[in-house]
Amino acid sequence: MAQQFLYSVEREYPVSIERLWKAWTDASELESWYHPTDLSSTKGATVSDLSIGGLWSCGVEVPEHGFTAYFFGQYTKIVPSELIEHTLHYTTSAEEFAKTDLSTESHLIRIEFENRGSSSWSKFSQFGELPDGQAEMAQAGMESYFDCLGIFLSK
Repeated sequence: MAQQFLYSVEREYPVSIERLWKAWTDASELESWYHPTDLSSTKGATVSDLSIGGLWSCGVEVPEHGFTAYFFGQYTKIVPSELIEHTLHYTTSAEEFAKTDLSTESHLIRIEFENRGSSSWSKFSQFGELPDGQAEMAQAGMESYFDCLGIFLSK
C-alpha cells in the first residue's frame, strides 16, 4: 500500500556524488552528521548495512527534553549513487531500540541523488502518517540535518 507524501528537503553540495553517497551510507560518517545542528548523535547507535533487507539505525541525543530519539529500519531499494529507500521506525525507548522490532508502524524514506558535475544534489522525502502539524516540524528538523551534512562535507 502506498503511503502519503509528507514532505521533502533537498540540497546541492559542492562535492562529488561518491562523496555525498558515502556520507549517507557509511555508518561512521552518518554518526558524524545525522542529527540537527543543535543536537548530537548517540555514539555507537549508528548502523548501515547497505543491502536490501539490511538494517540501518541511529540515535539523536535530545538533552533539553531528557530523551534519546532512536531511528531504525530496513533498506528496501538501493541504486548506487542514485537512490536509497528504507523504512523508518521511531522510539524513545532504549529497550525497544535494542529489539529493533520491524513489525511496528513505519514510514517510507526516499533519498534521491544526482551528479551535477562539480556538485551533487540530494533529496530526502518522507511518506506515512503524522498528526497535524508534525510534518512541518519534521521537515524543519530535516533542514537542520541537511545543514549538518553541509558542515560535515565542508571539512
